[in-house]
Amino acid sequence: MARWRDAKKNKLPTSTASTPEFSENAPILKRLKGFIIDMFLIMMPIMYITTYLIMDGKDDFQNSDMARWITSFVYGAIIVAFWKIKGQTPGLKAYDLIILDKQSKKTLSLTKSILRYVTFIISAMSIVGWFVPFFRKDKATLQDMVAGSIVVSQEPQK
Repeated sequence: MARWRDAKKNKLPTSTASTPEFSENAPILKRLKGFIIDMFLIMMPIMYITTYLIMDGKDDFQNSDMARWITSFVYGAIIVAFWKIKGQTPGLKAYDLIILDKQSKKTLSLTKSILRYVTFIISAMSIVGWFVPFFRKDKATLQDMVAGSIVVSQEPQK
């Protein structure tokens, strides 16, 4: 917490204000933890609002394919916006991870963000998509390979 106060008061050394350094290939476990946090912080409120405020309860939600698709679409739109604007979702931020374009090392474009999310959905539905990072040296997921993105750890500068 002291870092935040120091940054707010501009007491950080000038070397910290320079461009951040990244260590390649974020660990899979950290990515998974970030995804779980995102599901609880983003998807659960969307599902609660849809189930109890828009519809008449869980039975109506479970019987409606349209409601499930709409919640998935809204979740996807929010995730894509986070990837495009900040390069990280709240879950990734909690573990100091960021998603960057592999070539430019900048945040993903809107097209690549959408492509990454669609590939994520397809990858999550297939058994192959779950195991791809475990067999690759660079730990890239299927969505990273298709979108040309990389998930990196932000190294705190000293």
